This record gives sequence, structure tokens and C-alpha cells, in this order.
Amino acid sequence: MSRLPLHLARWAFTLGLLLAPHAPLAQAPPEAPREGQVRGTVRARGTRRPLADAALQVSGVSEVVRPDAEGRFVLQLPAGTHSIEVRAPGHKPTTFLETVSQGQQVEVIYRLDPLKVSPYETVVREDRPRTEVTRIRLHAQEVREVPGTQGDPFRVIMVMPGVASLASGLGYPVVRGSQPASTGFFVDGVRLPMLYHLMLGPAVVQPEFIDAIDFFPGTPPVQYGRLLGGIVEGRVSRPREDRVHASATLDLINSAAFLEVPFASTGTSISVGGRMSYTGLLSSLLVNSLSKPGSNAVGAEFWDYQARVDQKVGQGRLRLLALGSSDVLASYAPEEEGEIPGMPGMPKDPTNGGGGITRFHRMDLRGLHPLADGELEVGLTAGIDTVGIFSERGPPRVRIGEFTLRQKSLAGRLRWKRELGSTMQLTVGADVEQRRGTVVATGSEAPAGSQYFSEDDPLTRPTSDARTSGAYVELQWSPSPRWKVVPGVRADVYQLLGEVTRTALEPRLTVRHALTEAVVLKGGAGLFHQPPTVLLQLPVMEASGLRFGLQEGLQFDLGAEWRPHPAWELSADAFYNPLRRTVEFSLQQLLDLRRRGGVAASDPAGSGHAYGLELMARHALGGDWFGWASYSFLQSRRRVRIERYDDQNQLLGTDHATVPFAFEQAHVFNAALSRKFGNGYTVGAVVHFNTGRPETGELTPQPMRASQDSEGNPQWVRQERSQAGRLPSFWRVDLRAAKAWALDDLVLEASLDLLNASFQTEVLFYEYTSEPAGTDKSSLVRKARGFPIVLPMLGLKGTY
Repeated sequence: MSRLPLHLARWAFTLGLLLAPHAPLAQAPPEAPREGQVRGTVRARGTRRPLADAALQVSGVSEVVRPDAEGRFVLQLPAGTHSIEVRAPGHKPTTFLETVSQGQQVEVIYRLDPLKVSPYETVVREDRPRTEVTRIRLHAQEVREVPGTQGDPFRVIMVMPGVASLASGLGYPVVRGSQPASTGFFVDGVRLPMLYHLMLGPAVVQPEFIDAIDFFPGTPPVQYGRLLGGIVEGRVSRPREDRVHASATLDLINSAAFLEVPFASTGTSISVGGRMSYTGLLSSLLVNSLSKPGSNAVGAEFWDYQARVDQKVGQGRLRLLALGSSDVLASYAPEEEGEIPGMPGMPKDPTNGGGGITRFHRMDLRGLHPLADGELEVGLTAGIDTVGIFSERGPPRVRIGEFTLRQKSLAGRLRWKRELGSTMQLTVGADVEQRRGTVVATGSEAPAGSQYFSEDDPLTRPTSDARTSGAYVELQWSPSPRWKVVPGVRADVYQLLGEVTRTALEPRLTVRHALTEAVVLKGGAGLFHQPPTVLLQLPVMEASGLRFGLQEGLQFDLGAEWRPHPAWELSADAFYNPLRRTVEFSLQQLLDLRRRGGVAASDPAGSGHAYGLELMARHALGGDWFGWASYSFLQSRRRVRIERYDDQNQLLGTDHATVPFAFEQAHVFNAALSRKFGNGYTVGAVVHFNTGRPETGELTPQPMRASQDSEGNPQWVRQERSQAGRLPSFWRVDLRAAKAWALDDLVLEASLDLLNASFQTEVLFYEYTSEPAGTDKSSLVRKARGFPIVLPMLGLKGTY
């Protein structure tokens, strides 16, 4: 055989192998991944706030991982155990150990401890340019952590410049020499008819619902009308859309809760809050359980509620706000008979009981929407107010008398503002309110000549309808970057329907001029009106008082502001307020009016003036502390009719005289300071001083002077109002201390707030008596009466 065929055979065999179809080869199983994954979020411990500025460093890896805006991160790590260090500004660095297996995904939440729990964060002091002469805005902790206020935002006004007080511990401000009823309190544009539970207790709006307070001691913007005094506006907390927020508070008097839930998918935010006093309920149950049959039963309770719904609607927004409160304090007459102690079988005589109730409800719907290159605000408010007293007798328990003021109201408002170029802004608005007031006076409280318990007798249930309406326009003009000129005018119509109509026109002007970047000069003037007032705001009284005419006053204000440092502001204001016509009823005059069926014995109108100087130095919230110091020189006078008496206490006649206002305090000093320390500690103090009020006899015994009777014996006789002296000066120190703990998703804080930690006694009045001084002789003695009002408040608060 030749070699060629052999070679050809070999090539043919090789070619056949190459061209023949291959059988499938067995594949090796895939190699398992050698990495795992750690994913999660970085949060602040306690507040659950995402820390978008955090940095994650894995040991042995040079690259730093940053979370997204929601604090989320993803780490691809080799299988094994890794040390992960997490850092964020304002928080303690923390190292976490994570063990991952091949292909494993680990979900984690890294919580960093804050260097300071609930720190005083620096805020932008002015979120809109100032156009008013004087506006003091307090933010967040500034309205909740001032010592002596028990956490009530509205009580902070009592340590502001230009404010005097009725008495230590009472939260009704006397602003620049005006009656407390002349100052209006608002929540998000809704006026509060009552301010405190049981007149003296906590505010009717719980602190968590209020984010900031604006205080206008004088010449407020034209949107605020029908008031002669200051304006206090509580700004409701802005809806938070990031997550659910909640808080609960427990103290010696009451318990409170607050919940805020956002719904991002629909643009809705719902906030609800409430407070209830359990001490009144528990003490009532305790006293009643220990009382014997036939004894009076005690009843004491208060509660309040707040609710807010915010809804985005296209380019606008709707807001529904509801709030209200109820207070009851009573000693109820016995329902069943009892026995005289020590005399079995002998029934006790019937006993009297009585009490009081205050209650209000408000529902406000507001809409905001762009219109004609501006913004339109429309609001509608409905309200019900009740203030009353009642008397009982038992057993069996029966109602023997009632005096109640009831009022229903419906109000509407609108405001439109628009930028006119780069130097002007126009604001126009209007408001109207309809009120129906009813006075229920039955039984022992019914006026003479009426059918005491008749529901048809108009004397026992007189009803009055009143309407107030107004319109205003304001122009903010900046002729140059350093000038701001704000002219405005307001017109109001007051109607006691079927009886009287009053009108008022109120021009107003504000001017601000920046001398430098740090120094501003300011001035303002305006005309103001208000219906007649009693000491405190009461339903029905404003409407029924229109028959006595309007009060009228002018306000003039000049001042300067200086910011030597971004964190500091110094201000000075001088004011002069001529009161061209006043109708300020005392409680005694109110009772006299009731006895006369609303007919005054003489013209109740008077006049007067107020002037003063206010100085304030304030450190902004931030840098671990906030505080301020203020001094006020306040003078307030009234020209009124006074009675003159001789040395035998006989009335000589009446005359007109200019006398100090009943609640004038010539010198008032306040200093407030609150400081955050490490480990969650907060310590604060307030120092207060005021000179004494004049003795007027309006709320206290009649002031007297020493004299002698016809036989030469010493005796007290009435002191003329124009010659009355003053009560002593008063000072006190308030303290507050708190400790906060940051738990995983909760901040827990325990606090102690102590009003008048100095245990100082304020003299409220003098008692004029005589004491034996020998045989058939006596000496005159004037005794100072008062007691130290000390209010400790221990509380516990949890915030989620």
C-alpha cells in the first residue's frame, strides 16, 4: 500500500472529527457571588430625622458613601464582618459592625445620638420684610420654654416690653396702658373669645399647635381692626409632609396629646390635638367619696381641642381649622337629705350651691389661590360662646337662678395682595361678622319686674343682633432700597340692628428707613376704634355696648432698631396714645348696668392718654441659648368722674379729674434666659420687677385715709380717687429645668417649671381696720394683704 492513501485517510479522519456535530458538554455550576449588600437609612436618634449630610466609611475602603435626601444608602461589601463608621454634623460618630454572607441583603437603621437633644436651632428671624413699626416674633422653643409660663405660648407676652399685669401669675396683658379687653388674641386669623381655662389656668390652645407668636404692641397693620390695644397672633404650626409626628404631655394639672399625619399622595395633612384636666375630675371624685350624705358635691373640669386639615388644591390650598374649650367649676347642692352631725335623725337644713361655666367653639375655613397675578385669601368662620353662672338649692337639688351670656357668630373675610412692579405691593381686604347675643337671666338672677322662670319674658332672655363690617387698603412702597413707606386706611361700620349704627374711618401710616445695614429708624401713626369694653372680653358685651358709642384713640410710635451682630437686636420705642373717648366699664359698673336694665346712671364716657418708653435687647434663638432683657416706662391716665368726701365720710359731690389708670405700672423690667447644656439638660430663669398699681377700689376694697369723727376719735374715711396712693413694688424670679433623653424613635423630656421661685408676696390691696389701743381708745391700722403666688409645674413629655 502506498503512503499517499494512508495520509489521505488520516486527513479525512481529522476533517470528519472537525465537521461532525458535537455532543453537548456538561457545564459546571455557577460560582456563588462573593459579595453581600447592606442597605438602610441614617437617622437622628429620637426625632427620626433623616441625616442626608451623613458620611459612611467602611474599614479598609477609602471611598466615602453619602446617603440620599431621605437618608437612604446601599453598600456592596465582600462577605465577612465589616466595621462601618457613620458621621454627621451635630451628632456623635458611631461605629457599627455588620456581618454579611455571600448574596445576603441586610436591612439596617443607623441612629446617631445628637450632641444636644432638642437643640436651639438658629432660625431666620424675619421670613418676610418688616413693614410694621414694632413686631416681635417669637419662634418654637422661645414660646414654649420661657420659665414661669408653664409652656403656654400666650403667657410669654407677659414678659414683653410695653406690658403690665393685673397681678403676678395672671396672663392678661395691659398693653401700653389699655384695658386687657382692648388687646386681641388670634390663632391663624381667628380671634379667641377666651384665653385661659377657668380664667386663670392653662391657655385654651395647647402649645404644640402654635409654632410662632407675633406681638404688635402698637400701630398694627390695617387688617386688624376694632381694637384699641395690642395684637397677639399665634401662628399655627406649618404642615410637615415628611412623616407622622406625635406628642403626649402629662403634668400636675392636665394631660395633652397631639398628632400630625401627612398624606403625600393626595397633598393632605391632618393635625389633631386636645387637652383634658384630670386633677379636677380626680379631686372631685375624692372629695365627693369622702363627703357624707347631704353635703355639697364638687365639680371641676376643663378640656379643649384643636384640629386642622390642610389640602393642596391645584395652585392653591385649603385649610380647615376647628378649636374650642369648656370649663366647669361648681359646688352642687345636695341631692339627698343628710343628718346634722351628732344629732341622729335630725335632717340638715337645705343648702345652697352654684358654679360657673365658660365654653366656646370655632370652625374656620380658609382658602388661598393665585388670582390676577396676586394671591387671594377667603375665609369663613362660625362660632358659639357661652359664659354663665348658676345657683342651686337642695335637697332635692333645684336650679334657683341663672345668668348666662350666649352668642352665635358667623364671619367672612377676604384679602388680595399683589406685587406692583419691584417697589410696590398692594393689599385690599374686607371682613364682616354677624352676631346674635342672648342674656339668660332667670330665677334669683332675673331683673325686677320679670317673670322669673318664663322662657317667653323678654326681660329674662333679651336678644340683640349686631353686625360689624369693614374694608381696608394698604400700599407697601419702597422708593429706594433703604426706605419703606406703608400708608393704609380702614373703614368700619358697627351696627346694633334696630337700635344704632356707628361708623369709623382709620388712616394709618408706617415708615422705616435703614440708615445702615444694621440701623433702622422707624415711625408710625394711626387712628383706632373699639366698642365699649369691660375688664376682660365677654360675649354679648361688645355688641350691647354699642349703644354707648365707640371708643376712639390715636397711636404715635417712634423708634430705632440696631443689629450689632446677626444674633443680637437692640430696639427702642417711644409712644404717645391720646385716648379721645373711652368707655371702660368696671365690674361694679357692669353690675349696676344689669340692675338698671342696661341704662347707665350717667354718661360712662371718659378720655385719657398713655405714653412711655420701651427698651429691649434680644439674643436670637440659636447657639445653645436665647434670651432678652427689657425695660418699660409706662404712664396711663384717665379723665373720669370721681366722688369727693369730707372728713366725716359724707359725700360732697362729684367732679372730673385726671387720675392714673387702674392698672398702671410705671416701671417694668423683665429678663429671660434659657440655655442648653450637654447630655440633654436645659436651665432657664426669668427675673421680673414692677412698681405698684394705684389704689382705685375697682377690684379691691375702697382706699381710705385717716380722719376723726365728731368726738375726736380716729376713723377711716374714703380717699378720693385723685389722692389715692400706690401699692408696693414687686419682684419675682421664675425657674425652669429640664432633662431630655433621645430614645430610638422618641424624645422624652421631664421638666420642672416654677413660677415665683423666690416666694415673694405681692400686695394686692390694703385692709383698713382699727385695733384697741387702751381704755376706750383705738388706733387705725392699715394692713397689707396678699400671698405668695407660687406655681410649680412638673411635667413629662414624649415626642415621636
